[in-house]
Order: sequence, then structure tokens, then C-alpha cells
Amino acid sequence: MESKTYSIFGAGAAGLYTAWRLLDGQAVGGKKNAKLLTKGDTLELYDWGQYDFSKKNPGSRAAGARVCTWHYKDDKNNSYLEVGGMRYSQWDGKPESEGHRLVTTVISQLGLDKYSVPFNESTNPLYCLRTKNMYLNDITSTNPAPYYVNNFGATDSPDTGFNLVESLAVTQHHGPKTRTEWCTFYQEGKINIDLPESSVYKKGDYLKDIGYWNLMFDQLGSEGYNYTSDGNGYTSNVINWNAAVAFQANNEFTPGTEYKTLTTGYSSMFNALFDTIVKLAKEKGVRFNYYPNTRLHSILQKNKVIHYTIATRENPNKKSGAKTTNAAWLAMPRHSIELVAQATRYENHEGLDVLNHEKVQLYLESAVMQPSYKVGMFFHEPWWADNSKNPPPYPAQINSYEVTTAVLATLTQQKFPAAYIKAIGNDKQIMETPFAAAADLISQVETLVKERLTVVQEQQLLNASQRNTIGPSVTDMPIRQVVYFGNNALDQSGDKIYGLLASYDDEQFTSFWSELELGPHKVRKTPVSSDCQTLEGPRKAPEIMVKMLRQQLAAVHFGPQADYRSVPEPLETKYMDWSKPPFNAGYHAYAGHYNICDVQQKIRKPSQLIDGADADIFIVGEAYSNDQAWVEGAYCTAESVLNDFFGIAPIIDPKHYPFICPCG
Repeated sequence: MESKTYSIFGAGAAGLYTAWRLLDGQAVGGKKNAKLLTKGDTLELYDWGQYDFSKKNPGSRAAGARVCTWHYKDDKNNSYLEVGGMRYSQWDGKPESEGHRLVTTVISQLGLDKYSVPFNESTNPLYCLRTKNMYLNDITSTNPAPYYVNNFGATDSPDTGFNLVESLAVTQHHGPKTRTEWCTFYQEGKINIDLPESSVYKKGDYLKDIGYWNLMFDQLGSEGYNYTSDGNGYTSNVINWNAAVAFQANNEFTPGTEYKTLTTGYSSMFNALFDTIVKLAKEKGVRFNYYPNTRLHSILQKNKVIHYTIATRENPNKKSGAKTTNAAWLAMPRHSIELVAQATRYENHEGLDVLNHEKVQLYLESAVMQPSYKVGMFFHEPWWADNSKNPPPYPAQINSYEVTTAVLATLTQQKFPAAYIKAIGNDKQIMETPFAAAADLISQVETLVKERLTVVQEQQLLNASQRNTIGPSVTDMPIRQVVYFGNNALDQSGDKIYGLLASYDDEQFTSFWSELELGPHKVRKTPVSSDCQTLEGPRKAPEIMVKMLRQQLAAVHFGPQADYRSVPEPLETKYMDWSKPPFNAGYHAYAGHYNICDVQQKIRKPSQLIDGADADIFIVGEAYSNDQAWVEGAYCTAESVLNDFFGIAPIIDPKHYPFICPCG
């Protein structure tokens, strides 16, 4: 049997997952399948950047494409910040449970479970809106948020706006509950209550054909929309995207959703994937060729053979070579695909130009590009905390207590009673449940074990379970969200360094910071279109950006009139501008007026949209997934392609969890 070559373009989440599963997957029914990689075959992995995968394959920045863990002084033993994607929703393995099933499975199969820890969100976050500093629990009828919201809406959480709009079609007792039911809702969901004549919309209108911003403004009014938008922290959630999809997606960001991350940094999952790919290829006799600093320039199918050209990092707009392959994966987001399509759009050529077919272009445009910006800072002390030496007037309410398996392991080492540890480990009301007050945790444990804890036992329990992360605090100023990573260094023997994501924003706010990247008295020398900062890694922030950050952080924690010097000078400040190429977006959302299920099914093998065509060119990644903005979406699209087109058995049972929408 003739050997074959598979080529993957993009070494981010979807690309690495595809490579791993091509090597590790099993054929459906255990049968031999010519589409699986076998001895003598070749697996190619290309990437425009060069990620720091290993000592043998070093790079300019941490692995993960739009995931990027940045350590203080670039030392992996030091404290770190996530300046890209940073968390996942853990799945408990039960068919009916929520959670990111593929990310959880990958972490488990790669042996990373021991590094998985809660990504705690505050139950009483700090807000700084329209120059008023307040905590969620303080927002009442006598102390409303500074917005003139209809029906006294400013006396409740800003997230209430999401619930009010969603109640037009979905309530606690009516509406989709499962992943499959939501997929049906994206196509069939309607407004199902009578609306007043003054409303722009009416009962029976399809939500997929309504822009979410339009609907929110219509239902909440100007002030209600502004309160929800400002207080939510994510502008990307309230733009004019597909309202049907927005209903489900915004459930992710309401209080109560539990997240996890890795103590080694979220990027470490991709280091582990790469190492496993190298190992498996060697074991199976598959040639694995990794080509960093190389981009896909163009791709066509001629006489049923896929022809592609590549370009180098030094001269990315001009082709430097041409090759053929049996199957190609474009593991890249919308803008990167657009750059590939442009190479053949304006010239005559033979063969099938899949990416430039009108129906394919239509479906590619279903993903709205959402720019994102993150700025990280490191300090000698957690000046934002209520237990710091000189706590600010408005500290971040992030101190909590949470018992995890790692906490139980620590208590075991400290000779905490074994019977207590066993009982706590089996109690779902205690395990991985954040307690805002120490007294509440102690009371719950004492009720469980039916004994009073000694003073020593109380201190052991509290010290082991204390958390002082993550937040966030939210403001309508350009920094938008402040996320507190604290002292999370693997090596706790050195100087304590505390990390702060000083700005986490998206959409129009990104241009506020990009203008500060150069500062005064500097002329732009590099076109933005060729400034691939996202591939180089976090870039040092100039003094003018640092001062602007300190100014706004001071307003959040010290009050609107505070001097910027209330915030100490940081040890190190760097930014990631995800609006820059080749990604041109931190994440994506679906536009209105599309059949989302059909998009997910067809765009992954775009030749399906062309009558009579069949080309083994595939598109995978979060942009066209059922989990946009998450690593889970990248994994799910990749898995669906391997299952449906390569005969690889699903990594988990998809019965209750379709990887992409099944379209009925």
C-alpha cells in the first residue's frame, strides 16, 4: 500500500489535537483503515510562529496559539499570567453533566490531572461603573448602580439583563437543556411571549435572524443595555451577533459556572500534546516533520491531488515552495484562512479553488472576528487585597476557601484525621465548593464529621484551602476587567511575586491600548498588517501605557479621584494585542441570519458546499465550532472531522454530547 502524507497548518489547539488523534486514534470497530496513519506515512505540522514546545524545539513564546502563559522574567518556576485563553469547565464524566468534555479528557489522558486546580471567581465582585465603586452585594434599592434602568433594574446585578432578554424564549422550566436541544434552538428558537406594540420585535420572530444588541436595546432600553454591557465586562457578549447562540453562550458567564486551570499554566497542555505527538510518531514509524516559521500561502486541488504553496516568516506574502499532500487541515481562524484565499483569488489557475467559492466565502463570513487585548503586570505585593500591608479602600473580594484533592493531600501530610479527610472527600457540598467565609467552611466540616475541630485542625484546613484569586473586578473604563492571579509560582522558595491581569478587554476598547503601544515622539515604522506580535509573545509595555494602567487601577481600588501613584510601580508589564495578525481576533462569534448547524457541518469540509466537488481540505478550530472562544471548540471540530471523514472512533461517547451541531 502506498504511503500517504497528511499536512496540518497551524500548531495551536486544533492542529495539535488533530496530529495527536491521527497517531493515537483507533479505527471504528477496531478494523484496519487506510485513512489512519501507519508505518511509513508522513505527518507534517506547519505554523507561522515558533512556539516554545521543548528543549529540542524552543520558541519565542509559550505554546498554544491564542493561549499564552507568560511567566515573570520568562522563568517557568516563577509566577505566571494567562494573556490568552486561560481556563476550562471541568466535566465529571457523567453523561448528563455540564463541562468541557474533550479538554477534560485530554488533560486526563496526558496525565495532567494533578496540575488541575479551581479557577475561582468572586461571589462578591468589585465594580467601578460611572465613577462609582461598589460591590455586588451592596447593590440594593437604597444603593443602586448609577444607571437609570427601566423597572428599577439598577437595584440588581448587571447580569440580570441577560436573564430578562433570555426569558423571551427560555425560562427555568421551558427551553433547551441539553447540547443537542440547544443546537435545535439555534435554528428553530423564537420569541414565544407576547410583546407590547412599542417593541420592534414580536412573538414568533426567529432569534437567529435577530442581532443580540438590537434585541437587548429593544427590551432593556438604552440604560439597561449599558448597565448589562458595562457590568458584564465582556463587550464581545453584547454585540450584534446571533441572538439564538448568544442566549446559550452568555449562560457561561453568569455566576455559578465553575472553572479550572493548570498550575503549570494553560499552555503546558500544548507542550504535553506536542511531546506525545513526537513520541507516538516514533513508536509507530510515522515520519513527523515540524515546520515552524512557515505559513500556508495558497491551496488548490488539481486532478484530485491537493497542491499547496508555503511562505517563510521572513517574507510571508511571497511563496517560497510548493508541495502536495493527501489531506490538509487548516487549523486556523477566519482571518488566517482569508490570507490563504487571497493568494489565488485574483489570478487565473487550474484546479478547484475551494476557499474562494462564493458559498464557502458566505459560510466563512458567519464567524464575526472579535479583537481582544490583555495586559499583565507583576508586583512585589498584592496591593489590591484586603490582607495586604496597606489595603486599598476597595479591595478585590477574592479571598475564599475551597477544598480540592490537592488540599486533602496536603492535610494528609499534616496528619489531619484520616476519617475526616475521607468524609470530606466524599461530600459534594464541600469538595470544590468555594466558601467566602472561613467560619462557613469550618461549620460545614464540623457538621459533617459531627466533631468540633481543634484550633490546630482549623488552621490546617484554612491554610491549605485558602484562595486569593481570581476575581474579576469590572469597570467601564478601558481596562474593563482586572484578574488577580496572585503568587502562583511552582517554586515558592524564592521571592514572592504577585501577578495581575491589569486589563482584559475586547472589541472597541482594544484600540485604546494599541494607540499606546508606541507612545509619543515615535513614528510608526512597521505596517500593522505585518506586525505579528502575537507570534512573538508578550511585548514590553512603554511607560505611557504603564501610567495609564496605574491611573485606571487606582480609580478601581482607591476611588475615582485617586492618584495613579496609589498603585505601586510594577516589576514587569507586557501586553498581547490579539487584534494583530495572523489571528486578528482573540475569539469569534456567529453572525445572525445563518443556519448555524449547517455552517458547522459544512465548513469543516468546505468542498461539501460546492456541487460535484470533493476535496480533502478541512477547516478546524474554535471559530466555526459549537464552543466559540474556548479550547473545547477547537478540539470538538477536530474530533468531528476525524470521526466523520477518517473513520476514527470518537474519543468519548458523543451520544449526549455531539461535538458539533447534528442538524436534526
